Amino acid sequence: MRRIADHHVFGVAVDAETRCAHYDAEYDVLALRFGCCERFYPCFECHDAVADHDPEPWPRARFDEVAALCGRCGAGLPTSEYLADPETCPACGGAFNPGCTAHHDRYFEGE
Repeated sequence: MRRIADHHVFGVAVDAETRCAHYDAEYDVLALRFGCCERFYPCFECHDAVADHDPEPWPRARFDEVAALCGRCGAGLPTSEYLADPETCPACGGAFNPGCTAHHDRYFEGE
């Protein structure tokens, strides 16, 4: 577990900007919150590795709540704000990995 701003990020070898053992490129600086446990993980593989339950995506009814976390600046982003531009942090302007959008169905209900 690693503390990023006001949030705990769980996973395998999580660094100070939310990179992990599975995704550790320059732009892999995003942690996402799972609906099942309300915990942030850098990726679905980290959830699979350390959680003791099956993953559930963040529920659509809660898209106004923080479910994305920028590893660069520590800003917590409501799901709707993150999904409006999933490649850039609106707080610091830093880039997120554009490949993350390919996995949105694992993180967000109804995507």
